[in-house]
Amino acid sequence: MSHLDPVGDVVVVLPCSMKKPYSHSRSHRIFQNVTKGFQEAILTSPFGVCPREMEKTYPIQSYDVPTTGNWSQEEISLTGECLKTYIGEIEVVAHVSGGYQDVCEKYIPQAHFTCEDGRTTSQESMQNLKNILKSYSKPKGKAREINGLKSIVRYQFNSKDADVLIPSGYRLKGRYNKHLFFENQLVATLQFDTGLFSLNLKGGQLLSEVDLNWVEIDFKLETNTLFAPGVIDSDSKILPRDEVVIIRKGDVIGVGKAVMSGEEMKKAKKGVAVRVRHRQKH
Repeated sequence: MSHLDPVGDVVVVLPCSMKKPYSHSRSHRIFQNVTKGFQEAILTSPFGVCPREMEKTYPIQSYDVPTTGNWSQEEISLTGECLKTYIGEIEVVAHVSGGYQDVCEKYIPQAHFTCEDGRTTSQESMQNLKNILKSYSKPKGKAREINGLKSIVRYQFNSKDADVLIPSGYRLKGRYNKHLFFENQLVATLQFDTGLFSLNLKGGQLLSEVDLNWVEIDFKLETNTLFAPGVIDSDSKILPRDEVVIIRKGDVIGVGKAVMSGEEMKKAKKGVAVRVRHRQKH
């Protein structure tokens, strides 16, 4: 989450909800009557901060933790540090109560607090929120879209260098699964069920330029299964289920999903290292 940056000149901090994605909950439907279009950051344990654009991303969209409202000191500390890092120098409107308010008061005391009666969805609290947001401008829709896509790839590949997958001039198509194109080539598909990208070969070529999630082999790849004994070297940061790029002699020859970690691929004498999705046909 530390790789993510907000967009616009204000961040609206909101509490999480039991129902996920958050925007489907009653409280967040009420919030979004006022906050939609602004950068929203949802406080949640154990993730710390979930920007609105990340709410449908695995595992944020599917975790199950009781929302009691009672926060331990450890939760307050971890969430507060995450929030402080995410906010940076941007102004904050904190529409929170209870333990969520404790986090904000301790780590972003300069925030504008809009909930005065302990009920974030009350008419009074919502009117306070509406009044204070009148003094801020909403970022443009395209800027929000670009920031949202970059947030996902940064989170997924654990690096700001993953921005390379969202090149200037990209096009996004699709109603459920979103297909991202660049120069008339499919870069990656944003999966509806996980909120994460699956790479195509063009995406693998872009990702290889910044040395992320690479797996090196020295033979002609002719099947959709890459076994560990065939791996010469790999990015040690790769984790199981990560999207990876398969390289031979400096050329991208395939993309797929890791079954092993990067370290396991290099050491294992047997077993599947990568399930290959696309490969160069010769």
